[in-house]
Amino acid sequence: MRLTRVRVPALGEDLPDTRLVLTGPEVRHLSVMRLRPGDALLVFDGRGREARAELLALDGLRAELRLVEELPGTPETPQPVTLAVALLKGDKLADVVRAATELGAARIQLLVTQHADVRDIGANKLVRLNRIAAEASKQSRRAVTPEVLAPVPLGAFRWEGQAYVAHPYVHDLLTDHLHWDSPVTLLTGPEGGFSEAEMDGLTGRGAQGVVLGSRILRAETAPVALLGAIVATGV
Repeated sequence: MRLTRVRVPALGEDLPDTRLVLTGPEVRHLSVMRLRPGDALLVFDGRGREARAELLALDGLRAELRLVEELPGTPETPQPVTLAVALLKGDKLADVVRAATELGAARIQLLVTQHADVRDIGANKLVRLNRIAAEASKQSRRAVTPEVLAPVPLGAFRWEGQAYVAHPYVHDLLTDHLHWDSPVTLLTGPEGGFSEAEMDGLTGRGAQGVVLGSRILRAETAPVALLGAIVATGV
């Protein structure tokens, strides 16, 4: 039987028999799943730790859990992968965040770019995107929840290690350059793509342009395709 899985703020060092009290959305989730005292469930902290737990008490406002044993977390890539994605119209970012979480992104950095129709997002939308990441990690049985970071101008974005830029007019393949000796950053543009000046700026700072195939991909498809191609080589 598949156990209900909830996120908790933290897992203590002395885990066996530690008790936790939950409030908020996770309590509602347990109620919707109709759990009862004595039922087993899984908990994770969003930072890579997961444990088996027992539900001790549940009412409309709070739940009390007893942690039973720590479990090995789901595998992550050998180095952290950052997805840096341009702001997109409508609800496309939600789809990207959801897929990126499932595919193993360690963090998601939003970018303000020259050709983007969207120049900023409100605080409430950023909260919602982080909530979507948390829900996606829960549903995909991932023990890590990537943080979705507030937008920064592309020129101000800095990365550590290697960086790859999805671009339809280059000929370099990802597999010709990717290695797992350092952190990986993936950059994808808006509906109009990166401008020539933006590409020059990125490659001038050491980013490598890579092609994703013979077709022009939508702005919401490219980050998922690039991330999927990368994590498949390192999990």
